[in-house]
Amino acid sequence: MTHPNDARSSRSNVGVSRASDSAQGFSGIELTAAALSVVWLAISAGFFLTSNADGIDGLRFLLVAMVVFFPVGMIWVAALGARSSRIMREESTRLQTAIDAMRQAYIVQKQSGGRDQQPHPSIVKKLEEISEAQKKAETTLAMFTSTRAAQIAVQAASPDPEAGDQPALALGTPAEALQPPLSNTDFIRALHFPETASDQEGFAALRRALKDRPSAQLVQAAQDVLTLLSQDGIYMDDLRPDMARPEFWRRFAKGERGRTIAALGGVRDRSSLALAAGRMKQDPIFRDAAHHFLRLFDKGFAKFEETASDAEISELAGTRTARAFMLLGRVTGTFD
Repeated sequence: MTHPNDARSSRSNVGVSRASDSAQGFSGIELTAAALSVVWLAISAGFFLTSNADGIDGLRFLLVAMVVFFPVGMIWVAALGARSSRIMREESTRLQTAIDAMRQAYIVQKQSGGRDQQPHPSIVKKLEEISEAQKKAETTLAMFTSTRAAQIAVQAASPDPEAGDQPALALGTPAEALQPPLSNTDFIRALHFPETASDQEGFAALRRALKDRPSAQLVQAAQDVLTLLSQDGIYMDDLRPDMARPEFWRRFAKGERGRTIAALGGVRDRSSLALAAGRMKQDPIFRDAAHHFLRLFDKGFAKFEETASDAEISELAGTRTARAFMLLGRVTGTFD
């Protein structure tokens, strides 16, 4: 019995061989260019053979050669450019088809075999190759968060050398109250997470956000959701949502819900929506993490909107955290 993924692979290979054969043979572009070249050379030869050829000097011969062969060269330059453009379009279409087939096969296997069944090895390999770069960044972020949590735990457990045996005075002032308020720029930068392991500005903004308790809760909830989504091959950098105007975001911050703010659900990628919806139904851990994240994003954005400009709202809408909100908001029916 032939596996459906193998059938898709065979059809993809046939498409590749056909594309290669068409790229190597003569197409209509080359035939048209050859016909135009022959016609032009025939017209030129007829003109110069019937004209008076007396007194042709070296300069005139050079001009005649340019008049005859320059248009032919331009014809073939245009033909080669059109051929290259056609080949690039075919390659782009073929790659997009392969990616769509791979994702569709993954969705079908998830829905038919359940989460206990292992996906096809070729699908796993392709998904690992596509997501390798982003996984490195997420791993670095996880290491940073774990290291920071460990440092806080050690500091909390170790006694203060200056205090000695004296009991601590309970002044009733939490430590976070002494921290300066988090700027909108750092809040936006933290919700986008560092781009790479060497993104010093991104990590600095993330450290400042983790010192602010509400922002730290939202950042950690967003990290949990992004990590769970990445297990299904859903990465925010792959999504290209339709961006809503700032007034829709302000209406959301004021508590408006439903179809009137449907423009916020700009994620249209069907495979990502299907995978996230299936995960919501099958995985209670993912479902709890998603609802927890949506609640914290609601509170955090409502506070952010009070002092944010339209430009800052638009910038926050392009962060990875905001894209996760758009995706999960559509899955949970926030915009219905």
